[in-house]
Amino acid sequence: MTLDVELKHLIANQWVGESGARTTPVHEPTTGTKIDDGPVASAALVDQAAQAAVEAFATWGRTTPQQRGEYLLALADTLASNSERFAQLESRNVGKPIAYAREEMPLLTDLLRYYAGVARVTEGGTAGEYTPGSTSMVRREPIGPIGLITPWNYPVLELVYKVAPALAAGDTIVLKPSELTPCSSVLFAELAAAILPAGVLNIVLGDAETGQAIVDNPALRMISLTGDVSTGKKVAAAASAGLKRVALELGGKAPVLVFDDTDTDATACELAAAGMANSGQDCTAACRVIVHEHIYDAFLAAYVAAIEALKVGPASDSATQVGPLVSRKQRDRAAGFVERAKAAGATVRTGGTVPDVPGFYYPPTVVTDVEQHAEIIQNEVFGPVVTVQKAPDDDRMLALANDVPYGLSASIWTKDLGRTLRFTRALNFGTVWVNQHLTVLAEMPFGGFGASGYGKELSTRSLDDYSRIKHVMIRA
Repeated sequence: MTLDVELKHLIANQWVGESGARTTPVHEPTTGTKIDDGPVASAALVDQAAQAAVEAFATWGRTTPQQRGEYLLALADTLASNSERFAQLESRNVGKPIAYAREEMPLLTDLLRYYAGVARVTEGGTAGEYTPGSTSMVRREPIGPIGLITPWNYPVLELVYKVAPALAAGDTIVLKPSELTPCSSVLFAELAAAILPAGVLNIVLGDAETGQAIVDNPALRMISLTGDVSTGKKVAAAASAGLKRVALELGGKAPVLVFDDTDTDATACELAAAGMANSGQDCTAACRVIVHEHIYDAFLAAYVAAIEALKVGPASDSATQVGPLVSRKQRDRAAGFVERAKAAGATVRTGGTVPDVPGFYYPPTVVTDVEQHAEIIQNEVFGPVVTVQKAPDDDRMLALANDVPYGLSASIWTKDLGRTLRFTRALNFGTVWVNQHLTVLAEMPFGGFGASGYGKELSTRSLDDYSRIKHVMIRA
């Protein structure tokens, strides 16, 4: 079956190719077969895209908030009318179960419509007289042409997370999706080219070399990356040479604290789904479960049963709950973590063996009896692998939760309001959910601490990354 899109670069609303360019293979995770080759943009082509963004900014940067809001609303409408195309591409190229891919689509359109409104209510600061004879005011202005680099696990969702606030702020964009999953981003480019002025949104395909060219390009004034910690460090170091602003949404190792007053069976079912969402390829996945010892045995039994009840299957099957991983490399990475944990004395309660089937499958896996500083606790697996730990009291549960380098998200499961208030304050994570996990809202900020990066996506606070503040002082 052929793809719904042709993998090309979009620059100034024109499809562009390069003679003799390198390519990277694009696979279908369900079968493991190659479905296309994606071109790798050279530094020269990235510069062409950057110059298109520079030219477009001269006009786009002066548009009114109402005008930008109307463009965002038009994008929302066209995404809504093409939602099944997006869902099918995401399912086929990422390996995401089609039911989950379809569930993402309303969030995309809601985000675009939200930022259409944000564009119109965002303001600088109230004018005032702070010294005799002068009036001061604060202006919020777009940064200018910027570079966006998106990940492979949620290609179009992460694209909208970045593109919507950037457009609302008045920036122009050069965007690179992951070379593993470029398909839905190319579809977005196709639809956007019929709506946005030329050069406002440019998309170049490629691998790490293309990403490096974006970071290094002097015309791009800010870089926003969603990726792993290693890549984030390289981007931050490279961007520092030009003193560029950088926003980094990096990895996570979400602790899930299950207290002894929770509904064991119901919590186990919810956490099984939250741990295996997108085959665990989610920086907020409920992958590190910490259980009070009073209910540990009962919870573990219920949790393993809930994990084993999840339907593993092809991404195209509407009944599938856990699909394949995105690539053979990612599957082997997950398997390697489990094998090394077993060798160190951990117990695999379910899963843990690569199946002998086509595609990049790895079974939902639960690991116990793991030491706190083991790599499977401290590092992001990014696969369908969850650890379950036992703790004797609240203090130990908190200590285990905070004892990782990441600080993206966490959840606590309790009926005790006092405990809820204490733990939401004490947990060193950018998002803390209570009696739920994975919920994201357009109106609320998303971003982490520590090795999870800095900057915020979603909400009005994301505009702080995509705009600059200017003080204007007028002597009357």
